[in-house]
Amino acid sequence: MTPLTELAQNAAVGRRTAVAAAGGALLVSTFGGAMAAQAAPMETGHAKMNSVDLNALTTQAREALSNAPVVTVAPDAELTVEKSAVSVISAADNEEYQAELAEQEAAEAAEAAAAEAAEAAAEAAETATASVDVPASAIGNSVISIASRYIGVPYVSGGASPSGFDCSGFTQYVYGQLGISLPHSSSSQPGYGTIVPASEAQPGDLMWTPGHVSIYAGGNTMIDASKPGTVVDFRPIWQSNPTFVRMG
Repeated sequence: MTPLTELAQNAAVGRRTAVAAAGGALLVSTFGGAMAAQAAPMETGHAKMNSVDLNALTTQAREALSNAPVVTVAPDAELTVEKSAVSVISAADNEEYQAELAEQEAAEAAEAAAAEAAEAAAEAAETATASVDVPASAIGNSVISIASRYIGVPYVSGGASPSGFDCSGFTQYVYGQLGISLPHSSSSQPGYGTIVPASEAQPGDLMWTPGHVSIYAGGNTMIDASKPGTVVDFRPIWQSNPTFVRMG
């Protein structure tokens, strides 16, 4: 039997055979079954891991990935941020806002002025009394009769109507109802009549002093729109050396 034939037979019976060449001769060594048994592989930790079903793990991982939200971004994607100019206007330069403020302030000022005028008129009406008796010579006089209708009307700067008079606005309105047209100016009205001496003055004559005009009511009395805070009323003549002017 040749050495190769014996090697095959040993393999058939579960023996392990070692073949080595030394000095041109073939050396063959065989190990019994006991040795072969000792060399049998043992079930280690690695062997247990090898028994895990990798296909099952792969399937679970794929299901988890498919159920998870995925955001896909192209590798060459670029982030673009749009920039726009922001315009800021201060309140002082905001014309619309300033117009609203001006309108509001004007309305508040008008309301305050109206309230102040009403209060002044009420106070004047409470304190105003006929400080003198109207002379008998003025009774029936057409000018004094018309002027008396407006007793209690408040003094209003620039006023020339029954809603409010200043001094020349009052005389202009009264004489106007008798057909005598006068300018709304205390310094100009005397030029529209004839100056008469104080001794010849009659009720209904215009009475003038620099900066003020009134209507002479006879004796030491006059009727006028005196000054802010007062109302049209009969008063003692307070001017020194007034000028009397006969109108018409």
